[in-house]
Amino acid sequence: MNAAEQAKNFEFASKIAAIVNLFKSQFPDVRVDLKPWMNDPDTLELVDPDSIDIGFHFPGRSRSLESRCLLVQIRLYQDPLEAYRRAIGVEVAGYDHRGEQWKLTTVGGWRFIGAAQPNNDSAGKLRYFCRQILELFNQDVAA
Repeated sequence: MNAAEQAKNFEFASKIAAIVNLFKSQFPDVRVDLKPWMNDPDTLELVDPDSIDIGFHFPGRSRSLESRCLLVQIRLYQDPLEAYRRAIGVEVAGYDHRGEQWKLTTVGGWRFIGAAQPNNDSAGKLRYFCRQILELFNQDVAA
């Protein structure tokens, strides 16, 4: 679901802002899109209501990331007995004019899969970014 639509309270709005700042600290030249999904009925049918989705667009094609834009999807879960939602995984996919070039998921090994892959430095930055997201959302769980 679009991040802008998930920012229903101060806590979630703050976490979304923190995610944007975390990403921009690693990749400062990006433009952020808090509404990467269109609101037409066909698209809305495919959108996961238990995710926070954010688009990041580069001014051109990023050679280090082998993409022009990234879609970050944070998968959420809320235990019916608990008041907060926690992150159970993060997916990041890189796209260019040919479509999806690669995907990184924190579920199942943290590996990049796809036709192209980011260079080692950018791959490390993306893994760090995903770890930070999981820590941000799950700090309430550890307390």
